[in-house]
Amino acid sequence: MRNRTIPGSSGQVRAMTLLGDPVLHTPCEPVTDFGPSLSRLIEDMFATMYAAEGVGLAANQIGVGLRVFVYDCPDDEDVRHLGHIVNPRLLEADGVTVRGAEGCLSLPGIEAGTERFDRAVVEGVDLLGTPVRVEGTGFFARCLQHECDHLEGMVYPDRLSGWRRAKALRAARRAKWARGA
Repeated sequence: MRNRTIPGSSGQVRAMTLLGDPVLHTPCEPVTDFGPSLSRLIEDMFATMYAAEGVGLAANQIGVGLRVFVYDCPDDEDVRHLGHIVNPRLLEADGVTVRGAEGCLSLPGIEAGTERFDRAVVEGVDLLGTPVRVEGTGFFARCLQHECDHLEGMVYPDRLSGWRRAKALRAARRAKWARGA
């Protein structure tokens, strides 16, 4: 029997911040208030991530400039990783560099081959301020690096160069969501 709630089950789905919004290109501020508003934010982030069918979501992707992200992401062995990290620090990103398809909920429908390390270690705290350390490999390592980038004010096209970058940004300019903004 389950003795805890499903993340996001009491959260509200929030509007997604899309490429071009300044909050996505501004480094996020550290969380200092570990009260009910942080719990609500994390619940809303899970609800929003699940509604958008994502595997990770940073707070600035819903317009909140705080250093927190949530994830529900498999690794390459199909092991599920579920959680959140407040005030994360990417301590290690190493191993083999792998170019893989990468997308982003803030650039819906657009993917590009993006190089990431095959291993990542992130430390931070949970919503109560308890220290956490998360290590990921494969796809989960990609997710951890991607979300940490968001909190530094980066989106994955910032890691691209040449024709990959041009193609991704051209697709973003032509996307229906960009024309409607």
